[in-house]
Amino acid sequence: MAEPDRYLLVALSARALAVAARRAGRRALVADLFGDTDTRASAEASLVVAGDFDTGFDAGALLAAAERLAPASSPRRAGLVYGSGLESRTDLMAQLAVGRRLFGNAPEVVARTKNPRAFFALLERLGLPYPEISYVPPPDAAGWLMKRIGGSGGGHVAPARTGATTGDCYFQRRIVGLPVGVSFLANGRNALLLGVSEQWSTPNSFCFGGLLQPAAISGRVAAALPAVLEALTRELGLVGLNSLDLIIDGDGFHILEVNPRPGANLDIFDRGDLFGLHVAACDGRLPTRWAPPAQATAMAVLYAERPLRVPRRASWPDWVADRPAPGARIEGGAPICTVLAAAPSRAAVRAAIAARTAQVFSRLPADEESAMFATAEETSHHA
Repeated sequence: MAEPDRYLLVALSARALAVAARRAGRRALVADLFGDTDTRASAEASLVVAGDFDTGFDAGALLAAAERLAPASSPRRAGLVYGSGLESRTDLMAQLAVGRRLFGNAPEVVARTKNPRAFFALLERLGLPYPEISYVPPPDAAGWLMKRIGGSGGGHVAPARTGATTGDCYFQRRIVGLPVGVSFLANGRNALLLGVSEQWSTPNSFCFGGLLQPAAISGRVAAALPAVLEALTRELGLVGLNSLDLIIDGDGFHILEVNPRPGANLDIFDRGDLFGLHVAACDGRLPTRWAPPAQATAMAVLYAERPLRVPRRASWPDWVADRPAPGARIEGGAPICTVLAAAPSRAAVRAAIAARTAQVFSRLPADEESAMFATAEETSHHA
């Protein structure tokens, strides 16, 4: 079947998908929460959809935006690629796929993968290690985490509280070790390991903070991963670009979850071909080999410590992505932007990310009405 001539990209933040599509020579139509300037620059058309990071998309607004961008009744069906934000709303995902050709895991696959009872029962059957799980509040909450089912980005994770109600949550024993993400392509039967990245959360929270590849893992863990990915792909029917979250301790590991979609790994692994490889894998085709980027790469998400307003003439370094629109107000705790870096070694790229993060924060305003990244004229004006 011929590939669609355009793709509707849907994610809470679709910038990484839009940039990857542009690099791969595909036409992108974007619906997300932010409408960042670099997202719009990479898309043929884009719309900002009502919603927020905590509650996700307003369903009616998202469906209306999708219909404006890529009408379901069009004789030339658009492709549909989704990122974060739909894991717990597979009914909405199914509605988006009507009249569009889905390139990603089917709603029923996502529902099965993100159902903790089904997922951890599968790991048990396969003999794969995972932290202790409880579906009722543990009598002693110390050392336990509470996770909202279908959540993403870490904002759904919190320390468990004694006497907490379960609702749509489950409990997971906290494991000490190195958090990593294992990026892979799948075609429903086989999997291809792309690489392993260290990941971290923001200080004093579990919100996603960034990724760095390659991760420092033992040869034994590296040798075990391909078989794990093959088993999960076969049992769950995974397709396209996915990631597996682990906690690694020496030669051992524990599986936390599968993210059945493209995500921030695009920023550190894409060499210009990952979007096309995602599309091909969803059609059942995997490349015979894969070489990760020659350099170490990293990305970090920066969050506002207090409310900010972006000036009308903001100046952003080339290594900043997810650039908010001029005049946008950023609430305290919300993401400001993403910092990217590449360097010859893990140590060098870690240092580059730290320096660039410090540079961004050093230029933040002293109060919420001051201009961020202001020109000299604007600085004088606001003074």
